[in-house]
Amino acid sequence: MSENEYRVWPGLPYPLGATWDGSGTNFTLFSAHAEKVELCLFDDDGKRELARVALPEFTHEIWHGYLPDVRPGQLYGYRVHGPYDPAAGHRFNHHKLLLDPYAKAAHGTIEWDDAVYGYTIGHPEADLSFDTRDSAPFMPKCMVIDPAFTWGRDRLTQRPWHETIIYEMHVKGFTMRHPEVAEELRGTFGGLSSAPVVEYLRDLGVTAVELLPVHAFANDRHLIERGLNNYWGYNTLGFFTPHPAYLGKGGIGEVKTFVHVMHDAGIEVILDVVYNHTAEGNHLGPTLSFRGIDNRSYYYLTEDPRYYNDFTGTGNALELRHPYVLRMVTDSLRYWVEEMRVDGFRFDLASTLARVEGSYDEHASFLDVVAQDPALTKAKMIAEPWDTGMGGYQVGNFPPGWAEWNDQYRDTVRKFWKGDAGQLPDLASRLSGSADIFDHRGRQPWASINFITAHDGFTLRDLVSYDQKHNEANGEDNRDGTDNNNSWNCGVEGPTDDPGIQALRRRQMRNFLTTLLLSQGVPMLVAGDEFGRTQGGNNNAYCHDNEIGWIDWNLDEDGQSLLAFTRRLIHLRRDHIVFHRARFFHSALIPGTEVKDVTWLRADGGEMAEGDWTNGGRKMLTILLSGEAGLTHLTERGEKETDDTFLLILNASHEPADQHLPAAGDGLHWQVLIDTARDDDAVDDELFAPGYEIGVDARTAMLLVARPAE
Repeated sequence: MSENEYRVWPGLPYPLGATWDGSGTNFTLFSAHAEKVELCLFDDDGKRELARVALPEFTHEIWHGYLPDVRPGQLYGYRVHGPYDPAAGHRFNHHKLLLDPYAKAAHGTIEWDDAVYGYTIGHPEADLSFDTRDSAPFMPKCMVIDPAFTWGRDRLTQRPWHETIIYEMHVKGFTMRHPEVAEELRGTFGGLSSAPVVEYLRDLGVTAVELLPVHAFANDRHLIERGLNNYWGYNTLGFFTPHPAYLGKGGIGEVKTFVHVMHDAGIEVILDVVYNHTAEGNHLGPTLSFRGIDNRSYYYLTEDPRYYNDFTGTGNALELRHPYVLRMVTDSLRYWVEEMRVDGFRFDLASTLARVEGSYDEHASFLDVVAQDPALTKAKMIAEPWDTGMGGYQVGNFPPGWAEWNDQYRDTVRKFWKGDAGQLPDLASRLSGSADIFDHRGRQPWASINFITAHDGFTLRDLVSYDQKHNEANGEDNRDGTDNNNSWNCGVEGPTDDPGIQALRRRQMRNFLTTLLLSQGVPMLVAGDEFGRTQGGNNNAYCHDNEIGWIDWNLDEDGQSLLAFTRRLIHLRRDHIVFHRARFFHSALIPGTEVKDVTWLRADGGEMAEGDWTNGGRKMLTILLSGEAGLTHLTERGEKETDDTFLLILNASHEPADQHLPAAGDGLHWQVLIDTARDDDAVDDELFAPGYEIGVDARTAMLLVARPAE
């Protein structure tokens, strides 16, 4: 059809985006400052522009029109007319095809050409110049969808926070080398939905998967030119659109199928989302969507509106103080909860989302809207509570109802097992849920997301194999990535054939996993750490869509052993409430008993005193966890829970030590469940009486349980 052959009716200004109603499609686009909006329709390949249709109505700053002849599968984009005046914050350029911020699906990828920039690259006036080339041949296209999907009896699992065990993973990297996933499904949601993956996750015992960004994202031009790409995906193009490369023939239905099969397996789905900035970068970036639709509304501009505030190091920040931009973000969250049925979100650089007049404010519009939204209050909300701007570090300062990544947990545990002095006071707090950070306003231990590794940084194996980062493959002369790793290579940098160093590294990995999975708070495990995957010392593999970033499933004997150990730890945690209480420990008597909920012990069995905590030379900490502590936890049905009593011994010293075993309760002795000095995962039946001095090897974690003496 030509432009004149498309019937156009006024339509409605809501909902935003392209909405198929069974008869035709309603198109709407917010732009407060535009003078004209043209809907561009393309053929099935997205190569040929079939028509440009001016949206006929402008209601409450929404441009809209209804096309009764447009069906699902139709590819489209927008051209928006208005002033090109960067000095006033306006960057309209109708020569540039723009993506719909509310698009639910996309076709194709960006082909980096100078035509996708609103100004003429190389012009002496830089972004003040105006480029007239058509960008459509180089742009992906939006797609009208039919959202119908058969969910059956699926519903949000709403697992209690304190029971949660998070597994951070990458959609593509998890399956690209998986031998049991069909080749045509690898790297997609279809691959993640396959039976071998589901069975593996269920057997591992994690309760939630946290996916690195799955919103449509751009591969940065400078990376493409270096033969790399934006593998992690922290460069969003569309907040409603699944990344096209992660979809197979089933389209967005594959995302829904993945969520469905995860829920069937009792596993929640959490998305890592990036609402703090977009892929358009700073004033010298491309014009792909928001910039050309209404730059002054969408972006947080400086006092000189030619430029952008940048709290993330990416060039721009969304203007969440604007009602329509805030509406876009919350509409996106609701869409993923209500339509895609995900269970929660981890917000990248979340401090940026709560900046008011440049400063973090816990009553920022975004936080207030989330707190009162009926759909979002049911979802798990996790903040990465910092950004790169002034005053951006806000760990512990997000409102009740939020969980937060706790980097202080990561740093303290790393330093302790590296052998740094003076870590015991902080370690005790981290092990018990970081009450010094989170125990206020009714917050609970689950507010702390505990992690030792994350996608950003060393893997667990690399943490015990490298003193320094090795990011040469990134093409930035090893300047990128943090230098503050708190890692220890156990004596040799990188791979070694030394059996003693290999054994120590295996032990250190078991130490880290034991600490993580037996701490109060919510543990987050990174995919592959359960069997010791490596990135060759690269601690910033954001640009490696290759063997560096993909998981190698060819496990050797050591990998199989560590996997079995991790599974056992996860199930031990899930089976025992004392390791995931919903309330903080306070080293206080449990009501109705003469027993403390937690007791910190010296090697001689005596309770730690103030002088013991300030002795920087101490590198062993012993924790007595009373099973009676369960009496302070109520199940959903109001039942009180009791548990076994445990003794956790963490010896980070390079010397072995003896631990005097405390009283375990009437008629109870101690049995060793975990001893990280052992390469096998066997459990001995031997029982040790209270008062016995048990030997603890150097750099070793031990867990003992109280058992009847007979």
